[in-house]
Amino acid sequence: MRLHELAPAKGSKSSRKRVGRGPGSGLGKTAGRGEKGQKSRSGYSRRPGFEGGQMPLIRRVPKRGFTNLFRTEYAVVNLASLAGLEGEVTPELLAAKGLARAGRPLKVLGDGEVASALTVRAHKFSKSARAKIEAAGGTCEELTA
Repeated sequence: MRLHELAPAKGSKSSRKRVGRGPGSGLGKTAGRGEKGQKSRSGYSRRPGFEGGQMPLIRRVPKRGFTNLFRTEYAVVNLASLAGLEGEVTPELLAAKGLARAGRPLKVLGDGEVASALTVRAHKFSKSARAKIEAAGGTCEELTA
């Protein structure tokens, strides 16, 4: 096969639909836009949430709660995820293995069991996680953010 012989797969390309070119085409007169009205005009594009002049849902439903701009988003890891690891566990190691999201402080939660003695470095530990790690002979070191 040569470069000039390359062609798209049969049936993968189709010509542009030419509308408004007479009744024989099947898309003459109104060109598939229905009858008169705003939606049949060129340049029409409805804004998101527009409901034809009716009060939109986003404005009918009351506002509730607030977003705390100062909250800290933690990358959460359970003890079950640490089961296959040995030695020292750091946020960088977990991010490299795809177990935690990089760039976020790390919090270790106590779901699961720890078999070996691990040295876990994280920004926060739940009470149950700390208890299970120390019961297995490991240590918990809290990092500062």
